[in-house]
Amino acid sequence: MTVEPSPVAVAETILSVRGIEVIYDSVILALRGVSLDVPKGSIVALLGGNGAGKSTTLKSISTMLALERGKVSKGAIHFRGERTDTLTPGDLVARGMIQVMEGRMCFGHLTVEENLIAGAYSRKITRAELRQDLEQVYHYFPRLKQRRT
Repeated sequence: MTVEPSPVAVAETILSVRGIEVIYDSVILALRGVSLDVPKGSIVALLGGNGAGKSTTLKSISTMLALERGKVSKGAIHFRGERTDTLTPGDLVARGMIQVMEGRMCFGHLTVEENLIAGAYSRKITRAELRQDLEQVYHYFPRLKQRRT
């Protein structure tokens, strides 16, 4: 699973994954040679069938492999030019990278607006800035505004 950057992408890469290999329980090889780039201002999709390594790749990037006894044994991951292998998931959140685990219903008891506010928690902004950001989200996604409570 290799994704080559477009010529435009080389200008500024936010996330760079180079030749990573992931091993679980010190014996199970889950990924080998995975590389991808996420250029600034771009959307990148990671596609593949069941068991292809999509979730493992994302857990590698967000430094969450240790929770499942996995580790990146080869290669390197850089976020905004900084290696991530020594960072905790909390460190990455503070730097602006967040992995939202699909289907986990972490905040299922919260309203739509409470979920958005929780997502802004790590950003050091004023209440006025938060209100402004919420209005921008509601502008882009009017259905959320209708369902915010």
